[in-house]
Amino acid sequence: MTTFREQLRGRYATLGIIVLGVLGVLAAQLWNMQVIHGQDYATAAEENRVREVSLPAPRGRILDAKGRALVTNRSVVVVTASSAISQDTTLVARLSSVIDVPVATIQKKLSSYKQERLAPHVLRVDVPMDIASYLAEHASDFPNVAVEESAVREYPFGSLAAHVLGYTGEISEKQLASQSLPDAQLGDIVGKTGVESFYDAVLQGEKGFRRFEVDNQGRVRSVLAQGDPLPGKDIQLTIDKNVQAVAEKAITDAIREAHRRGYTKAKAGAAVVLDVKTGAIVAMASAPTYDPSAFLGGISDEEWKSLNAKGSEYPLTNRAIMSAYPSGSTFKAVVAMAALQDRIVTPGTVFYCPGRWEGLGSQWAKWCWNHAGHGNESLFGAIAQSCDSYFYEVGKRFYQKPGEKLQAFARSVGFGGDTGVDLPGEVKGRVPDAAWKKEFNKNYPEYQQWLPGDTVNMAIGQGDLLVTPLQLANYYATLGNGGKIMKPHVLKAVLGSDGTPAMEVTPTVVDTPGLTSANLATIRRGLVGVTTVGTGADAMRGFPISVAGKTGTAQMTGKDDYAWFGCFAPSDKPKYAVVVMIEQGGHGGSIAEPAARQILSELFHVKYTTVHATDQSR
Repeated sequence: MTTFREQLRGRYATLGIIVLGVLGVLAAQLWNMQVIHGQDYATAAEENRVREVSLPAPRGRILDAKGRALVTNRSVVVVTASSAISQDTTLVARLSSVIDVPVATIQKKLSSYKQERLAPHVLRVDVPMDIASYLAEHASDFPNVAVEESAVREYPFGSLAAHVLGYTGEISEKQLASQSLPDAQLGDIVGKTGVESFYDAVLQGEKGFRRFEVDNQGRVRSVLAQGDPLPGKDIQLTIDKNVQAVAEKAITDAIREAHRRGYTKAKAGAAVVLDVKTGAIVAMASAPTYDPSAFLGGISDEEWKSLNAKGSEYPLTNRAIMSAYPSGSTFKAVVAMAALQDRIVTPGTVFYCPGRWEGLGSQWAKWCWNHAGHGNESLFGAIAQSCDSYFYEVGKRFYQKPGEKLQAFARSVGFGGDTGVDLPGEVKGRVPDAAWKKEFNKNYPEYQQWLPGDTVNMAIGQGDLLVTPLQLANYYATLGNGGKIMKPHVLKAVLGSDGTPAMEVTPTVVDTPGLTSANLATIRRGLVGVTTVGTGADAMRGFPISVAGKTGTAQMTGKDDYAWFGCFAPSDKPKYAVVVMIEQGGHGGSIAEPAARQILSELFHVKYTTVHATDQSR
């Protein structure tokens, strides 16, 4: 019989074996951690101790064609804070009263995940010196709050060329996901629109870095190292500051004149100036405009809503490339050339205009803008006097020929597609045809058939045709350039650190659609006739430079007419093409054409005097 001591001895032996086993496992684990994976854990510990954030580089400047700075940088004071202060409501409230930023806004910025973890959150940009001084003097009262210097965009000429230049802002989730900016990180300031966006990679520069030592709570203990960022490259545009300023003023003046004539709904417009030989955009104006400095430091939700509200007329929209409209009679220069190229007419072809055209039958009769009629008109007279009946007849003959030749020609000279301009947001417009109409009305079979009246309407720039001001300007430039279609562009050069061009843009011929010299000469004569004896003679009377142009008055259902004028000048040795469009502005000859003359006066250094032209319907 075993004694109690003997029974305990067995239990102790079992317990000893268990203890030895546990110690063996612990020893093995310790060996694994210290010997086998020791370096890995040491590296991880170092990474937890040391953190790094990037430092933004100052963006490159944007200069005009003559080297004048349109966008530059200036040093400002910013107030930043660590997200840690969001838990201290007393501190946040006190800071709010000092920097004059609502508590809710501060908390929203502190909770934003759109930046690197340790990067300070910017609470206010361009802080007055008295506020900066107060915070510096009372630093102990504002832990984890800092006053720093930063570079922000500056616009020496205010809103000038805002739609071309664009604005900057914090990178969006969509931009990050698109990988269009492969080196971008959360919190980066990037170009959002215009040149700032299109050439963001050039303007960005190279980021610097700041390396921190942190404690086990992730709080910064010290700065270990810092590498300064490298500024982005300067770029030079084809935009001429003076011409741009005049183009913007011309639109404003045209809208004011439209109001004077009773077209009080006129509130918006666009103007484009192209170098005929190179495609360089000398000016591109859109109204209404906006102040890009409003986006510095981030725009409030209220401001953003006001810029995009229905009654705002959408000032962020660059109407020169982002909006498309019926072109009215300015499109007759396209139709006339198409008819000559396809031998629908010759320069001597005469059609009779009775005022009321019944070429499709009396039940589908259409009026010429001159209800009294123009009588017998040749192609020259039809262009000069903008005779609708003549172009109705041309449209009818295009319809009767197979192959949709009018649409094909319009596309061949740049309508219904991208021009390739180096700006974001360009729309293609529309050259309607049978396939488009069938698809557009897929739920309404009774409206799917392409009818003769569709082609007839397009022949006067109406119907479902939509063009952008840039497309139209590029076509008039093509007429002035001997039939060569140039790629429009706003970039002139990327500059090196010494201010000289490191890369210059070479003019690009997009296409040569085979416009004959004889046909170009015929269209030119007709367009000169517009400004000398036709619908545009009033607005160009006394102008010392010969202008080849076309007035246009586009009808819009439920709206007042849109005023257009397109031209190139000088007519004998073309240098510039100009297009002006005023939404709901009335008549092209009395509203858009005087604005174009104002721009031409600046281009050719001619003294401009206010023009009061009589209303012409087309």
